[in-house]
Amino acid sequence: MQLSRRKFFTLAGASAAGTVLASPLEGLIARKAFGQVVVNKYGNLIPDPNGLLDLPSGFQYRVLSRTGTIMADGNPEPGAHDGMAAFRGPRGTTILVRNHELSNNSGTEVRVPNRYDAICRGGTTTLVVGSDRRLIKQFASLGGTIRNCAGGPTPWGSWITCEENVTVPTATNGVTKLHGYNFEVPASATSPVEPVPLVAMGRFNHEAVAVDPKTGYVYQTEDTGDSLFYRFIPKVPGKLAEGGVLQALVINGKPPAINTNNRGTNSGQFKPGEKWSVSWVTINDPNPSTDTVRVEGRNKGAALFARGEGIWYTQKDDKSEFYFCCTSGGPVSEGQVWRYIADDETIELFVESDSISKLDMPDNIVVAPFGDLILCEDGNADNLFLRGVTPNGEVYNFARNALNGSEFCGACFSPDGKTLFVNIQTPGITLAIWGNW
Repeated sequence: MQLSRRKFFTLAGASAAGTVLASPLEGLIARKAFGQVVVNKYGNLIPDPNGLLDLPSGFQYRVLSRTGTIMADGNPEPGAHDGMAAFRGPRGTTILVRNHELSNNSGTEVRVPNRYDAICRGGTTTLVVGSDRRLIKQFASLGGTIRNCAGGPTPWGSWITCEENVTVPTATNGVTKLHGYNFEVPASATSPVEPVPLVAMGRFNHEAVAVDPKTGYVYQTEDTGDSLFYRFIPKVPGKLAEGGVLQALVINGKPPAINTNNRGTNSGQFKPGEKWSVSWVTINDPNPSTDTVRVEGRNKGAALFARGEGIWYTQKDDKSEFYFCCTSGGPVSEGQVWRYIADDETIELFVESDSISKLDMPDNIVVAPFGDLILCEDGNADNLFLRGVTPNGEVYNFARNALNGSEFCGACFSPDGKTLFVNIQTPGITLAIWGNW
């Protein structure tokens, strides 16, 4: 049974003419991946007798919280758990800041006294977890936003939560403010923060962010079928509310506004392992009254991506690298992972699915302390997995949602690297996973 669950990516081989040459490690990845390598790094997944999470032998999990649990602030834990990050807390604790992707008509809400917009139900909660991987307390930390999907941690100890929604006030919807912004939540906050929209970072269908600690630049994804890949250059690194410049990525050597989805008329435009140099165009109107940020970028030649979602920063050979998912990219719309190297200003297609049986729409992503990518699936199959991808391009199943067909999201590691935290979005469960990594 477990053998049938092993999936693999189709990765192409060497770089093509006109692209930047690959490093020796990347050449190894290409050679191994060319054979469609599948590994079983931790062994077969063992069915969970509780019917929640199948894991390999030697790993275990604990449920930290569930939707409806009464929190320390007296309010019920909201549902639609999504993006999340882990921060070092005092006295050996880990602090998790967690998104709730709630619309205005959702059945639960993030309850805070100081909402950004009174009718809106989304926001964040903060969890304090002990060194024994048990929940100490949780409370609402930001509210009044819409569909807080993903986001990202900052080097200065905060969580950027992203609205995947661009609702505007009308005479009938009850909304009083523009939406489509990022908001900052310090991990150290012990009560709900004042919701301040980071307007200069753009008003669009935000998905996730990742910060380059060397420059303070913030890279951003957008969840639409014709999304762009953005960077925000702050006036003052670490102080995003003080403004800055928003830019969109252009792939040099390709037609203007090239679509990177690799299907239809764009089939074969990009092969895994090929590196392309990039440049950037400035968005002059990052805060339009209508959803036109990506239109301006496209008109200036920015590349289009198929539903940009999770993004994560890592450093290799002293270079800043960013891996990000395109959930509906690829020849059968089942997903891609791209890698952007900031120091070299290059981008490449890292992995791509050509079948629902190989990868089912990767969404949130985290780079593990030991170098593997951990991908959260958000697809159409009954079996959704946490997938691992090794630095050598080998792919393995790490966990399976044995409960239902809901997506995994919010994967992140504790500061000591020993615990993987993750959410199952519906019915809203946060778990801690540990074992012999």
